[in-house]
Order: sequence, then structure tokens, then C-alpha cells
Amino acid sequence: MLLTAAAMNTVNPAGYEGRYVQGFQFYLKHSEEHKAILEYVDKVLPGEFTRIGEGKSKMDVLGVGSGGGELDAHILSILQSKLPATPLTADIVEPSIQLTDNFKALVKKTPSLQKIPFSWHTMTCGEYEKQVKDKREIKRFDFIHMIQMLYYVDDYPGTIKFFHNLLKENSKLLIVHEAAGSGWETLWKTHRKELCTKSISDYLSAGDIKVHLEWLGLKYDEHLIPNTLDITDCFTNGDEMGELLLDFMTDQDHFHQSLTPDLRASILDLLRNRCSTEKEGRILFDCSLSCLLVYS
Repeated sequence: MLLTAAAMNTVNPAGYEGRYVQGFQFYLKHSEEHKAILEYVDKVLPGEFTRIGEGKSKMDVLGVGSGGGELDAHILSILQSKLPATPLTADIVEPSIQLTDNFKALVKKTPSLQKIPFSWHTMTCGEYEKQVKDKREIKRFDFIHMIQMLYYVDDYPGTIKFFHNLLKENSKLLIVHEAAGSGWETLWKTHRKELCTKSISDYLSAGDIKVHLEWLGLKYDEHLIPNTLDITDCFTNGDEMGELLLDFMTDQDHFHQSLTPDLRASILDLLRNRCSTEKEGRILFDCSLSCLLVYS
């Protein structure tokens, strides 16, 4: 599962450094997940920003679990291009110090981003929620995005409701998550008992998030993004990149050392035969995404 950012309420954010970040970045590069999300963003958000910004004197954006900021930077650039005369602010919630530093470095080398006042909240989603609730004045936002970050939340509807309540009128909340029926859902729900023991206590897909949105009475539009990841190297013993990918996909420190032989065999069989398709001798894992655009 793509554990990109972090709304963890119980996990020490210091764990989201080192090998985790290495696996995260390897996954992003080889799955081209950001590219797939950017295609959706380029298609949908320009029109949304025009509608959201109509009649507003300022636009406030909140990124939750922003990682190294690559997607945030692109989203903010679209906003700048569609509403060039409207001042922007950006608040960033990201618990990883390493990834936050990467984002700050990106801002320093991007002139258009330097024009935007950033507020950095190097903390978990739960810590940010507590901080907001402890303040008398609550900052509200015109656009909030939560891209691949709901895995660690204990109270899914509560977290969604909290951030939705931070929206101004005529604003949108974007949730990007692993699609229902994807390889991620098959893997993590089949082996929920064995895998949901460390960073997360349960697994949910976009299908589960939609149930929560409907329970909360929130209107949303959905857009599916098909995507695959070549995991052929995972089936080659001793392949370093395959090992790193297996560690990342199963949230293990060392897949082959941490799990029993029977469990490893079961997971590898599942990955090959139920989570993936084979094309020209390569094993392609289904890592499709769902984009949920929630109305204020």
C-alpha cells in the first residue's frame, strides 16, 4: 500500500524517514503514480479552480500529507495560472521531517512558489486536528487535498468530517486513494490480520471511503485512474530493488526475514495471480486510484 503521508494518530512520525522514504520514492518513480494523478489534476482542477475562485479576494489551500510537495507544487501552479490576480496561501501538514525538507527545497528553487506564503505543520493529521481545535480562531480553506494519506486514521468519518468542516463556502476537498478492487485492496484485505499490525490497524480502499462520505451525507464526484506497477523483480530472489518494493508494499522492515515461509509464499502467489496481470513476460500490479472530489 502506498503509505505516502500521514495522518497517523498513533505512529511515531520519526518512522517515516530512511528506508521508508527510500521505498516510497522508488515506488513513485516506477509506478508513475504522480504522473497519473497529474493527468487527472490537469484535466479537472483548472475548471474547478475557476468556479471555486469566483468572487473571492483570496484563496487558501491546505495540503494534508503532502510528502515532498511535487503534487502540491503542480496544484498551486494551476491555481496561479487560473487566478493570477488572486493572492494565495498554502498550509502544509506532513509529519516526515525529511519529506518536509524536500518540499522546502522545492519551494526555494521554484520562483512562482516563492510568491506564496507557506505555513509548515510538521506533525501528524491527528496532532494538527488537536492544534486547530485548541485554537480559538480556525483558518478555513478554499481547497483541501488529502492524497494517499488516510491509511493511518483510526476514525475515518471523524477525520473526513473534521477537514470537510474546514472548507469555506463554494470550496472542494480532494481525496485520492487506492481504488476499490485494486491490487492493494486484494493484498491488504486478504492478509489484513498479518499485515495490519504495524503502521496501520486496518485497511480501507476508496470504496470504503465512499461509504463514509455517503454516511456523512456529503456529495462527491468520482474519477478512476487506471495504473500499474511492474513488480517482476519481486519474484527474483536476492534482487535488491525487488526486496525494497516488497518491504514497502507489505509495510515490513525486511519481507524475507520478517514473515514466515508460508506467509511469504501466500503473499507472492496472491501478488502474481490475483493482484496483477502478465504482459510480455512482465508482472504488472494493479495500483489504480480513485479521485473523490467532495463538495463543501
